[in-house]
Amino acid sequence: MGTTRIAYSGIAAIIVAVFLTAYQAPLGAQQGGASAIRVGANDLGGTVASAKGPEAGVWVIAETNDLPTKFAKVVVTDDRGRYLIPDLPKANYSVWVRGYGLIDSKKVKSSPGKTLNLKATPASTEKEAAEYYPGMYWYSHNGSTPSRMPASPATR
Repeated sequence: MGTTRIAYSGIAAIIVAVFLTAYQAPLGAQQGGASAIRVGANDLGGTVASAKGPEAGVWVIAETNDLPTKFAKVVVTDDRGRYLIPDLPKANYSVWVRGYGLIDSKKVKSSPGKTLNLKATPASTEKEAAEYYPGMYWYSHNGSTPSRMPASPATR
């Protein structure tokens, strides 16, 4: 019986060691805050904040005309306002922020490999916010249900 207990204790110790090793890196990344974003040579990353603090769920748009065709990439910030735009071709980019309740930020010139902390500006009115946010968003949230929507020509 002593051998069985030793075996079970050894297995338990291995499980605990594996658990601690597997979760050590993610826990360290969480404690690092905004600086935990690692920006590689082909990436752009940083944070988005307004006067109210970090902006979660807003778009960060990087766009360039330096390539043979216009190129744009869009990502969404996490709950701490952090973003990472990965794998960008080498070019000069205009980068800005867009989101519900915000006006588009000023475009900032940058290139891959840089950390770019962006400022978000809340819209002062709903009308001002509607001028920036995609029309499809407002259309999809107008309260219409299929029974209240006008019939299409095919169903008239």
